[in-house]
Amino acid sequence: MSQLQAPFPAQIRAAFEWWQEAGVDLEYADDATDWLAQEASPEPTGLKEVSSKAPAPAEVTIVEKKIDLLGDNPPQDLAAFREWWLSEPALDQVGIRGRIAPTGPANPDFMVLVVTPEESDRQSLLSGPQGELFDGFLRASGLKRSEIYLASILPRHMPIVDGTALTSAGYDKVLMHHISLVSPKRLLAFGRNISPLLGHDAAHETTNLENVNHDGRKLPLMVAQGLDSMMAMPRLKARFWRKWLDWTEG
Repeated sequence: MSQLQAPFPAQIRAAFEWWQEAGVDLEYADDATDWLAQEASPEPTGLKEVSSKAPAPAEVTIVEKKIDLLGDNPPQDLAAFREWWLSEPALDQVGIRGRIAPTGPANPDFMVLVVTPEESDRQSLLSGPQGELFDGFLRASGLKRSEIYLASILPRHMPIVDGTALTSAGYDKVLMHHISLVSPKRLLAFGRNISPLLGHDAAHETTNLENVNHDGRKLPLMVAQGLDSMMAMPRLKARFWRKWLDWTEG
């Protein structure tokens, strides 16, 4: 297996994202088909047909209360945020072990977001194969890790993430507060699941996501495919690079 070959779950995610990029997110047919229906047995001869109809279920309304992860005393600077990020019990139910802190200076030219740390991350973000791909991008674009602010949406690795569910869990408020503390000039996000946390519909084309309305100003935004998807589908790297050039030089 080559170093940049993605594991099977990453290939599955990349395949779904490929079809979303192509605009296909539903199966279409001329006639409706009930995939769960059981094949009907023939009616016994000589018996009258009996028509029965189950009563319609009562309508149930579920009201979800959005979680406030920051609480009444949110961290007021990046040092306090990093400490809170590594120690706050409410961030997840697993505990604090295995969390990875964000890194970088305040007021950078670029704040870079990924959805979760890599599975192999122990001390810093993107220290595995995705990190090698990311470092190659930084070299090609003339940037250094020390010059950017690198952060993840979640404090620890998770294989499958739903951006809409994270928004309901309160991570959107955490992210926006984090961005406010960092105060970057531009925001680069790797992963379509980040879009809902920034106030965008994840089903929209990533090329249409150009700004984040934040602190009374429009923060330039670029949402790209996840690094895992680029590893599984190399053609996505070329597409990303063209978008990057248009974003930074156009």
